Amino acid sequence: MLHSGRFKAVLDACVLYPAPLRDLLLCLAEAGLYKPRWSDIIQSEWIGNLLLKRVDLSRERLKRTAGLMNRAFPDAEVGGFHELIGSLSLPDENDNHVLAAAIRCNADVIVTMNLSDFPDAYLEKYDIEAQHPDIFITHLIELDPEKSREAFLNQVKRLSNPRKTSKEVLTALEKCGLEQSVKKLEEAS
Repeated sequence: MLHSGRFKAVLDACVLYPAPLRDLLLCLAEAGLYKPRWSDIIQSEWIGNLLLKRVDLSRERLKRTAGLMNRAFPDAEVGGFHELIGSLSLPDENDNHVLAAAIRCNADVIVTMNLSDFPDAYLEKYDIEAQHPDIFITHLIELDPEKSREAFLNQVKRLSNPRKTSKEVLTALEKCGLEQSVKKLEEAS
């Protein structure tokens, strides 16, 4: 798989929370290692799912986060994919919108925790691959360890409420299932 600034990845709702994972993915995109993509449905889905788990958060605060994401990456939100949804048949039909967005924006990969919902044989028809975020991020780190390290340090630097050390952020990322990525980031530091 080719990685470059032109490489496009649709970020499924399940990787847009927890915050440490989302922040690392966005910092890596900001460093130019790939172009992130999502849709209005994906944004609504991660917000809704997070609110089910975290009643202490407000919808307004999370919508503000989604708005900041859209402003930081003005080309990220995919449109014009809704008409494709009905023609797709993934194992979980509720994920058809993710694939439809990926097809519409000519994405190379869908970054998701739910790999079984995106079978390789079905995605091959569209020349799209599904990757777990740990594999995806590990590939980005291997592509450019220095840029990846800088992106990680930017993530740490931006945390101010509360401040966290690099070690604390790495621990949080490991809890998000990024064991390989954490090892690679430790090696790059």
